[in-house]
Amino acid sequence: MTTTETGGRMTSNSRGDFLDIARSWAEDPSAWTARPRFDPQQRWYHRMHVGDGYEVWLLTWLPGQETELHDHGGSAGAFTVVSGELTEFTPSATSAGLSTWTLRSGQGHRFGARFIHKVTNRGTEPAISVHAYGPALTIMRRYELTESGLRMANVEMAGAQW
Repeated sequence: MTTTETGGRMTSNSRGDFLDIARSWAEDPSAWTARPRFDPQQRWYHRMHVGDGYEVWLLTWLPGQETELHDHGGSAGAFTVVSGELTEFTPSATSAGLSTWTLRSGQGHRFGARFIHKVTNRGTEPAISVHAYGPALTIMRRYELTESGLRMANVEMAGAQW
């Protein structure tokens, strides 16, 4: 991987450390291509950058807003919390439930191409996060947790549902 720094932001021309990329964008709001917006009806998101083999997104979360359980269609990635706090849920390897942890401002998480999670703002303040994925997202699969395990609920396509 070749990683360079451009205007204070990390960029990469291959599948590299997406957490470093997300953090470098999170630390430089002056480079964001949109100002964060908060929509009471749904999470707001904006793709800020497309690089060679990756992309960077800005997301906002009002208290109570969340994703469903999902994967990233074979893309690896990471996200970092810019402000507020987000709680991440992942299918537990040891039980039929979900493992959970909370990420606060400045904290982040990297994940592989087969990772499934759900993210929610369980806090009392709005949250902002920056996400990096590689390769760029083309699909996202949504899942339901049933008594017998995970079941794929649907598939969303880039350009159609987001």
